[in-house]
Amino acid sequence: MSSLTEAQAGESALKTQLTHRQLLVVFSGLMLGMLLAALDQTIVATALPTIVGDLHGLSHLSWVVTAYLLTSTAVAPLYGKISDLYGRRLVFQVAIAVFLVGSALSGLSQTMGELIAFRAIQGVGGGGLIVLAMTIVGDLVSPRERGRYQGYFGAVFGLSSVAGPLIGGFLVQGPGWRWVFYVNVPVGLLALIVTSIVLPENTSRRRHRVDYLGAVLMVAGVSALLLMTVWGGVTYPWSSWQVMSLGAAGVLFLILFLFAESKASEPIMPLSLFHLKVFDVASAASFSVGLLMFGSIIYIPLYLQVVHGLSPSKSGLLMIPLMLGVVLVSVLSGQVIARVGRYKAFPVAGAVLVTVGMYLLSLLGAHTSYVVASGYMFVVGAGIGATMQVLVLAVQNAVPPSQMGAGTALVSFFRSMGGAFGTAIFGTILASRLAHELRSLAPAGLNPAKLTSGMEGSPSQLAALPPQVHNLVIEAFVRSLHSVFLSGLPVGVVALALALALPEIHLRASSASQRAAGLVEADFGEEQEGEVVGDASSPA
Repeated sequence: MSSLTEAQAGESALKTQLTHRQLLVVFSGLMLGMLLAALDQTIVATALPTIVGDLHGLSHLSWVVTAYLLTSTAVAPLYGKISDLYGRRLVFQVAIAVFLVGSALSGLSQTMGELIAFRAIQGVGGGGLIVLAMTIVGDLVSPRERGRYQGYFGAVFGLSSVAGPLIGGFLVQGPGWRWVFYVNVPVGLLALIVTSIVLPENTSRRRHRVDYLGAVLMVAGVSALLLMTVWGGVTYPWSSWQVMSLGAAGVLFLILFLFAESKASEPIMPLSLFHLKVFDVASAASFSVGLLMFGSIIYIPLYLQVVHGLSPSKSGLLMIPLMLGVVLVSVLSGQVIARVGRYKAFPVAGAVLVTVGMYLLSLLGAHTSYVVASGYMFVVGAGIGATMQVLVLAVQNAVPPSQMGAGTALVSFFRSMGGAFGTAIFGTILASRLAHELRSLAPAGLNPAKLTSGMEGSPSQLAALPPQVHNLVIEAFVRSLHSVFLSGLPVGVVALALALALPEIHLRASSASQRAAGLVEADFGEEQEGEVVGDASSPA
């Protein structure tokens, strides 16, 4: 199919110049889809202790989250090109449908292996929801105004990040943990109806060569490295041939991936984007923030249920301060950016807050009050809210219109990849430290295996242990969790250094569709005096 003529492109771009009211209607459909994907990244958090107790899979706990993040991350770069070929709305709805199938199957799981596999199917659908939502925003709204609207998206993401554990807690105590997955079905059906009504269908479609080889090599490389982090030091020693082989295979696959991308006519990861310092820095910062975000969201409910003996619903309620921090700061940052046209201050402040927050979380003990813990969580949430969406905005403002989809997808890719590695690494640290602490705390005459088996059950089973065993298990868990949160501090420092290095370009006032159609003079690379507050194009 031939590309649009200049007149057709102009007409298409004019149609995208919607009023604020019309944009809010369109965004309602996008946010429903985004809610599904974001909610399911965290809704299992409060349900995990019960799930692993029911399906007997504590050693595989992190993979319930990691499997979703891995597949959603792997397919994300493909969605932009596929939507160019078949239309944004159709592909967005297909992603919702795949997500719903994975949700229903996850609810039917009888073993941990089945649950992990079905969560991976969920991820295939979920990977397109967030990326396509952000890409459609880039099509319709200028970078200057996008700060305001992406603040709403950040609020939805933040809301779902903590509403997920809250809803999951209530469902676990009510109809059971399987409804953590079944609840997606009515929400997804509503999203399909709303998107059919409100989402405009883009008239411009381009033919593409979809880079399937690159996708396969990337998934293989990342999967091998993730499996290495999960098995290393827990299932096998770090020096074992199994772990060493996985590491070598992961590096080899990623090298082949980069080679394939350099030869592909339309790579899923255009290497030319790495010539933009904004993209390099924002991607690395997104990886760091994603690692810390999931490290806190997944393990805080575990702390509240295991250490304080709270129910899943109460542990979800106590995460509301984290949600408030994300939502309030995300909306505030979007409003401020829309007014002043600058963004760098927010990721810098956000990185500081996240780092401080991870240190504060490391202070959580067996007797820490809920008020103090809530304050710690708010600090972490505020840091995430000030950082996450702003990094996407910075990249969208820097890349050329033709690479808007790829740039948006890749920033989300690195954030999700950070979350996947963070969940796996923190899970490995927790498992290895817990085994060590249980052995060191076991008094003479008490078999350490009895303490270890105590951690295999659900929180209710843990609470039923004899007082001596229960107290030792709790102490071992608290010490192990200290190590988990402290291990996030170096990552926070790296995130801060990256935020300080982020170049700042004054935000454009034209949308991608207008620039692509030639309706405005300013375009990518046209840096007028006073607009550039940093070097956006120098190699990193």
